[in-house]
Amino acid sequence: MSLKIRMTRGGAKKRPFYRIVVADSRSPRDGRFIEHVGSYDPMLPRENPNRVKFEVERIKHWIGVGALPSDRVARFLAEVGLGEKPKIPTQTKKNMPRKKAQERMKAAAEAAKAAAKE
Repeated sequence: MSLKIRMTRGGAKKRPFYRIVVADSRSPRDGRFIEHVGSYDPMLPRENPNRVKFEVERIKHWIGVGALPSDRVARFLAEVGLGEKPKIPTQTKKNMPRKKAQERMKAAAEAAKAAAKE
């Protein structure tokens, strides 16, 4: 059984509140879980100490047993010093301009370079 430390959503519409739980990776997001180990309230300001709360000893136990934190939970744990921050994957090429636009930009840069020499 592969374990995950992840968030389950609670709260009212447009007023989210998340519980940080240890669950089987196959169970649904808001479904069955093994243990509740913390909470996250995104409605509070970042400076507020109650925004993210953890039961540090239990999280250390579950990580020792082999539970893997989700990306968001791993970021929270890195802020507290319980793990390393996950790496941000590189963007796909879809965020770059198309081929013709790149050619136009290259030509404009060369023209500007030639004009600067004169």
